Amino acid sequence: MEEIAQDPEVLLARCTRLINELLRGTMNRNCFRAWEIELLLDIESCNLGPSARRDALRRYQKAVRRHYEKGETRLLKFSEFLDAQRSRKPRESALS
Repeated sequence: MEEIAQDPEVLLARCTRLINELLRGTMNRNCFRAWEIELLLDIESCNLGPSARRDALRRYQKAVRRHYEKGETRLLKFSEFLDAQRSRKPRESALS
């Protein structure tokens, strides 16, 4: 996703709103910013089932918040988040 030059708090609020709309299953608008469309396409390309997508979106929402709390200015892609989750699980099971 391209760099987004705007206030990180505003971006986080907009991202949270978009994810909440996805979790509710209702979009109350028909106008989206370019980064929102990129994020929606990225989410759709991950081919998750409805319940897996809902769970992953909740975890992604928390990860995005942590991402910005660390001072990141780039929006975390959903596919990057899932890849990180998948690569972390084998390491966690190896440590057990």
